[in-house]
Amino acid sequence: MRVEVLYFDGCPNWKVADVRLAEALRTLGRDGSAVEYVRVETAEEADELKFLGSPTIRIDGADPFASGGESVGLACRVYATPGGLAGSPTTAQLLEVLS
Repeated sequence: MRVEVLYFDGCPNWKVADVRLAEALRTLGRDGSAVEYVRVETAEEADELKFLGSPTIRIDGADPFASGGESVGLACRVYATPGGLAGSPTTAQLLEVLS
């Protein structure tokens, strides 16, 4: 399984997502799994990578949280969670997509 976290430095939400992702992987017994971090620095890179905002989490190249309505660009991403909109998926949501 290939797991990527795409982010840009202007948005701190990727750090929360990273902690939750590590927790989810640990819960699944995959705490040794490598996570690839991709820093997106320009609008051109965002377009090229189809970067839907920071953080974007991809599993085997697919974004399990994409709804199709997101815009590509250097912005903080918002996720629908059971507790409302947030800057990162919950650990439970990550567990679901990683299982």
